[in-house]
Amino acid sequence: MSRAFVKEDDAGAPEERVDLPVSAHPNFVTPAGLKMLRDKLAEYEAERASLKAHDDELAAQAHLPRVEQEVRYWEERLRTAIPVDLAQQPRDKVAFGAVVTVEDDEGQKRDYQIVGEDEADPQAGKVSYVSPLARALDGAAVGDLITWKRPAGDQELEVVAIRYNEAEY
Repeated sequence: MSRAFVKEDDAGAPEERVDLPVSAHPNFVTPAGLKMLRDKLAEYEAERASLKAHDDELAAQAHLPRVEQEVRYWEERLRTAIPVDLAQQPRDKVAFGAVVTVEDDEGQKRDYQIVGEDEADPQAGKVSYVSPLARALDGAAVGDLITWKRPAGDQELEVVAIRYNEAEY
């Protein structure tokens, strides 16, 4: 019988450490994004401490590797964070951290904030600076028409307003 179809006993094998993928793009963050990174790391460090305090519980031990993975991810994101001073951003052109009001050809207006990758939340109008929309908006001024290249088809948008959340700096 071939050994190829026999399950090997892997009880003594070390657990494989697989980390979450980290973007190759620079890790620009808004002040709110930097706080979010710190909060996420603190959250997972607290969870790790809690799990280690219950080292006799099988469920806690099974969950610990995933929490350790999250801690490593958020440590790396915090270590590589490049805070952007929103007070230094241009007020007449779209740049990182800007909240941009755009209007489509049907007259619908929508606000988008250009943020770091970890801060992105499209449902809340926060788009990563490396997204197609943010790239199309980058450098645009009020009154400019931009083309947003989307999988659903290109959409032309007019930049109606540019502002920064002053509460963030």
